[in-house]
Amino acid sequence: MKIRPLNDRVLVLRIGEIEKTPGGIFVPDTAKEKPQEGKVVAVGPGKWDENGKRIPLEVKKGDRVLFGKYTGNEIKIDGVEHLMMREDDILGIIEK
Repeated sequence: MKIRPLNDRVLVLRIGEIEKTPGGIFVPDTAKEKPQEGKVVAVGPGKWDENGKRIPLEVKKGDRVLFGKYTGNEIKIDGVEHLMMREDDILGIIEK
């Protein structure tokens, strides 16, 4: 299935769940916190300004991003959980 986000929305795949603490303790699934880091899978064309011009997004497909703990709407695509959020909900882009 293909999804194309509208306006300033971004489709993000969560990455980096922690399974073991630095001390070596394994964390059960019920106690895990959902990661606040993800990879951008798709982006919309941008939102409109007052003059009717499209404002392009700063994030692009493939970017690794940080977002808030309770940000976005969870959706399943081909059995994999993704987040659909606005660009404003993204806190930053992780650069290597």
